[in-house]
Amino acid sequence: KILGVSIDTLRRWDKSGKFSSVRISSGGNRYYRKPDVDLFIKEPLAMAQKWATSASAYEPDQKYYCKTRDVFQARLEHLQSELSKDTNKMYTSLISAITGEIGNNSFDHNLGNWPDILGIYFSYSLTERKIILADRGLGILFTLKKVKPALKSHKDALKVAFTETISGRAPESRGNGLKFVRNIVTQNPIKLTFQTGNAFLELQQGKQDFEVEILTRSIPGCLAVIEY
Repeated sequence: KILGVSIDTLRRWDKSGKFSSVRISSGGNRYYRKPDVDLFIKEPLAMAQKWATSASAYEPDQKYYCKTRDVFQARLEHLQSELSKDTNKMYTSLISAITGEIGNNSFDHNLGNWPDILGIYFSYSLTERKIILADRGLGILFTLKKVKPALKSHKDALKVAFTETISGRAPESRGNGLKFVRNIVTQNPIKLTFQTGNAFLELQQGKQDFEVEILTRSIPGCLAVIEY
C-alpha cells in the first residue's frame, strides 16, 4: 500500500533485485525494512508511478513538478544544456525534442480539463540516462475520442496515437506528435516506455513491430520513461 504496487509486482522486483526483501523466518514471507522502503519511495520513477496512480490528489515534490508550461519549458532547456555536455548536438536535440513533445502533449490535451492536479511530473538523471514524465490528465483515449468516437479501449487509442497521422488543429489532434516520437525512437539508440490507462507500450531502436500490452493497474493520465 505504501508503494502503491501489487504483491505480484513486489515478487517480481524481489526476483530481479530491483527492490529486495529480507527473510526472517522459514515460512517464506517477504519482509521489508522501513529505511529501505523510505529510500525506494524517493526513487524518481517510483515517485512518478505513485503520484500518477494515487487515489488522492496531491502536488509532487516541487523539484519534479511543472505546474505550468513555462516551468516545463525552462526545465526542458536546462535538460538540453546538461545533455549537450556529454552527448553530440544532434542527439541532444532529438532527446529534447521527444521529451518536449510528450510533455507539451500533456498541457495541450488537458487544457482547461485537468481532473484534479494540473501540470506534469518531470525528472531526469544524467547518470542513469533516464527521463520520466507523468500527468494526472484525462489520458489518450479521452482526447482521441473527440476525433475518433469509435475508439473503445486504451489499447486501441494508444496504437492509433503512435501509428496514425490525424489531421486537425486547435490544438493539433493527439497522434501526430507521438508518431513523430515513435519515428525518432525507432531510428536512434533510445528506448521509450509509455502507459495511458491500462495500455502499455515499449519502443526502441530497430523495433518495427508494434505491441500494446494490457496491465492490471490503470492510470488516469500518462506515464513515459525515456532511456538513452
